[in-house]
Amino acid sequence: MQPTNPVFCAVDTADLGHAEALVRAIAPIVGGIKLGKEFFAAFGPEGVRRIDAIAGLPLFLDVKYHDIPNTVAGAIRALCRLDPYIVNVHVAGGPQMMRAAAEAAASAAAGPDRPLVIGVTVLTSLDDDDLAAVGMTGPVAERAVAMARLGRDCGLDGVVCSAAEVTAIRAACGPDFQLVVPGIRPAGSAVGDQKRVLTPGEARALGADVLVVGRPITAAEDPAAAARAVVAELDAG
Repeated sequence: MQPTNPVFCAVDTADLGHAEALVRAIAPIVGGIKLGKEFFAAFGPEGVRRIDAIAGLPLFLDVKYHDIPNTVAGAIRALCRLDPYIVNVHVAGGPQMMRAAAEAAASAAAGPDRPLVIGVTVLTSLDDDDLAAVGMTGPVAERAVAMARLGRDCGLDGVVCSAAEVTAIRAACGPDFQLVVPGIRPAGSAVGDQKRVLTPGEARALGADVLVVGRPITAAEDPAAAARAVVAELDAG
């Protein structure tokens, strides 16, 4: 199932009733739903199936696997039973792990039913000082591009990256490499704990393929209206 528009709403909550009500409200508007670790830890595969039945939209299972290759391959095969549109792993898990993840997805779900396997480069909550604190060389943009190239070379379909790195990664990895961009904040909304953000229109104009929008929609008094505003901002751009 292909998304009808690039906006994926991040439904990251341990309140299943709230998640279901939110998805019912926004499903006619957004292109897909992202279910993160908080949701998956609380409700597991059955929770994913419940959201899938309500939404009828492509699902991004934001699990961010980072483990030994055999373990990650097994986890990806298990996730493929849920028919996700996107799953992800950390590029920092290394070449063997990424190859194992890509091969597991290909063997578990052939052809157009295979999920996209996306690599996480540098979390959008991190900046140069944060990288230095954990012993990684910066600057962030250079690190993200290098990790994206590695992911591409290991068979990944794309990466999660900040909007600020979209142009450089697109140039480095080509037009078909999928760029999934979180930390999207509509004009005038609060940045929160994100450090590298752009508006939906800015990110799309730079070449982002999937825009992940969370709190500007989920924390709004009227989530459906907020989702419509995000999509309208894209259409206007």
